[in-house]
Amino acid sequence: MSIEGEIVIGRPIDEVFDFVADERNEPTFNPRMVHVEKVTEGPIGTGTRFIATTQSMGRRFDITVEFTSYQRPTRLESTSRAASVQTRGWLSFEPHPDGTRMRWSWDVEPTGPSRLLTPLINRVGTRQEVAIWSSLKRHLESRPTAA
Repeated sequence: MSIEGEIVIGRPIDEVFDFVADERNEPTFNPRMVHVEKVTEGPIGTGTRFIATTQSMGRRFDITVEFTSYQRPTRLESTSRAASVQTRGWLSFEPHPDGTRMRWSWDVEPTGPSRLLTPLINRVGTRQEVAIWSSLKRHLESRPTAA
């Protein structure tokens, strides 16, 4: 199952890329994200891993996120693993007259009993991605521009 979309964010490409690439920023714009910790040393790049804790329906879930490709400031590829789903995909960033066009494409693979919920996961996942990235847009556009 694939989830795809795009959004234009009224900020420069470097700013958008750097903010998104540091997963520790996600709790500032994603209300389901409770906590994110970087678990690898050194600068963020290919191979960087994060442990993210999300909350849904009153339960907390840990997700391991690993960047499989880091091409600043144009592309991030990652694999995310949780107990009931694995997601592989990418984010791309390109200059746009109004700021930055960010696109996403995720291949979501429910595992175990969750496979039975694939159609529901696809509908909910698509809506959640739009909501998350729309919240990122509002967050970044509400910040003062760098001088």
